[in-house]
Amino acid sequence: MKIDLSSNLTFKNAFLFPVQNSESRRELMIGAALLLIPFVGWILNMGHRIAFVHKMQHQRHPWPSWQNYRDLLKNGGITFVGMIFYYLPGSVLVFAGLYSDSLLLILAGGLLIGLATIAIPGFMSHYCKEFDPSEIFNPFIALKRVFQGGRMYWKAWCIALTALALSFIGLLFFGIGFLLTSVWFWQTAGYSFANVFSNRFELTD
Repeated sequence: MKIDLSSNLTFKNAFLFPVQNSESRRELMIGAALLLIPFVGWILNMGHRIAFVHKMQHQRHPWPSWQNYRDLLKNGGITFVGMIFYYLPGSVLVFAGLYSDSLLLILAGGLLIGLATIAIPGFMSHYCKEFDPSEIFNPFIALKRVFQGGRMYWKAWCIALTALALSFIGLLFFGIGFLLTSVWFWQTAGYSFANVFSNRFELTD
């Protein structure tokens, strides 16, 4: 284990984190296989990212984290509900604007969706620490944390977006490779944001 939350947040460290050893590569392949289960596989992968961040925050080895699938499903589901909660107001305004042909409502909804996207990482790492749902459902606190994250938070976004673009290379391998590269992208992004917030707010033991 060479790359963890105490490591400097660099493109190299973030990109290598999910594939740095045989354990992590095995877990990545399990995550890719589970994506073949519609929706449930995605939720389980969300729970898996929460699990390995939680372990690192408590100074434990992040792998294996494909354990106790009930907890993975529970934690992934709770954070998914949180994402719906954040995106719902903006989505309602956009659909209302499309229905009423109101550009103002569409723009307002788009702004709220953008703010939701920015805010979501602001609750994820804090939820990982103790699995406390109260950390999720306060978008104002999440946004405050985002801005307290400073330039490192935006660096994490640069890393995540670059990883997202690179993940589409997987489509060249008959689409099957995209299962692996998409899980790699999500783990890279999860590690990047966890690195920023765990260090900024001293979430590690």
